[in-house]
Order: sequence, then structure tokens, then C-alpha cells
Amino acid sequence: MSGYYEIRHIVGFEETNLVGNVYYVNYLRWQGRCREMFLKDRAPAVLEEVRDDLKLFTLKVDCEFFAEITAFDELAVRMRLEELTQTQIQFTFDYVLLGRDGEETLVAQGRQRIACMRGPNTATVPTRVPEALRDALAPYAVSTAAVSP
Repeated sequence: MSGYYEIRHIVGFEETNLVGNVYYVNYLRWQGRCREMFLKDRAPAVLEEVRDDLKLFTLKVDCEFFAEITAFDELAVRMRLEELTQTQIQFTFDYVLLGRDGEETLVAQGRQRIACMRGPNTATVPTRVPEALRDALAPYAVSTAAVSP
């Protein structure tokens, strides 16, 4: 299995619903947070391009749930590169509950597809995935077949 980029998170009460389990929308927030922290940690040059005119449009997200988690559970969100085309990127996310005894339990899996775009908001067009981002993502590819030129 390839490597993954990981963030850790401790669930707070504000992320749970009336029943006490994590409200589903938080899983999508954690995907976005993981992606943002990846850019900060592994591809800061891409952040400069985002401040200029690069836009990372989210085209699709999904999440499949296997087990419930609650307040104060410690979670690892692990991101991998599933597919890389000329203008789009697809990530996978594993949500892993970290037990006190070192045990890990997969509680959910998600995907996110983004498109790289440039230009003013009224005339945005697809653009190639920046080379700095391609390079930063390479160690996290699920397989080498997933990456196309």
C-alpha cells in the first residue's frame, strides 16, 4: 500500500448531533481540512498560485460510513491520490478511529474530485494541474497507473 497524508482530529461536542454521534457533514469538512493542510505542509508554492489566480473547484464528494464515532474519539484522516489527469485530481480518504490500545478501526471512506481552473470568475477555464502539486502528490498515489501525464 502506498503512503498517505494524515491529519489527526479529536471530535468535539459541536460536531455531534442530538443522538450523540458525529453529524455527517463533518466528514466532508475534515476532507477539506486534510486537503488544505496537505497544501500548507507539502505544496506551499501551490498556495501562492491560489492567492494569484489558480482555483481548486470541488466537483464531487462522497463518504460511506461503516461505524459511528462520538465526542472525544481520536480520528486520523488519511488522504491518498487516486487519480491524476491533466486538469483534475481525485483523492480518497480513510477515516480511522484510533483506540487507546493502538488499535485502528476504519469508520468511513470518502472521495473528492477537484478541477484546476484559472481566470476571472466570469471566464474561468480548466488548467493543467501545477507541476508543484503533481510532485507533492506523487508519494501518495494509490498506484502508478492512476497518474496520467
